Amino acid sequence: MSEMKNDSLSYMIRTGELEDAEAVLELQNSVISEGEYFIAVSNEFNKTIEQQRDWIQSSLENERETIIVAEFNGEVIGWIGFESENRKRMSHKGSFGLMIRKNYRGMGIGKELVQALLDWAEANPLIEKVSLGVFSTNHRAIALYKSMGFVEEGRKIKEFKMSESEYVDDIIMYKLV
Repeated sequence: MSEMKNDSLSYMIRTGELEDAEAVLELQNSVISEGEYFIAVSNEFNKTIEQQRDWIQSSLENERETIIVAEFNGEVIGWIGFESENRKRMSHKGSFGLMIRKNYRGMGIGKELVQALLDWAEANPLIEKVSLGVFSTNHRAIALYKSMGFVEEGRKIKEFKMSESEYVDDIIMYKLV
């Protein structure tokens, strides 16, 4: 657990807990409802608090997975979750998802969460590669990941159909730790 400060905010970065399930789920629903950078649309995402608790519990029990949250005044304002494969030949790597509450974006919280995840991965002898997928239209996120040493590994062309005539590529990025 570490306290972070920037020009406008003092917040805590810590490992997620079961008690965070409701807040993490609410944040996830909020980001999905924006409809801009998430695969699911609101009416497709119907995870329950119990399912969220199960996911957090599973992450806490798996030495190759983690969830890290950013908290401000008792409110979860961001989180990053890292999931790994159970298959032996893929167990050295995993991928993450990152969500920041809309009114807290652009304050460096995402960067701090990614750095906390990278620190965790570097200290974990089982993890060698950290990956992610990002919408090709999410230029701020791509710039953040590149600034932290992530490299584009590939691109899935027209992976997401946003409307009848609009498609978005999925950019796959990685960093070896």
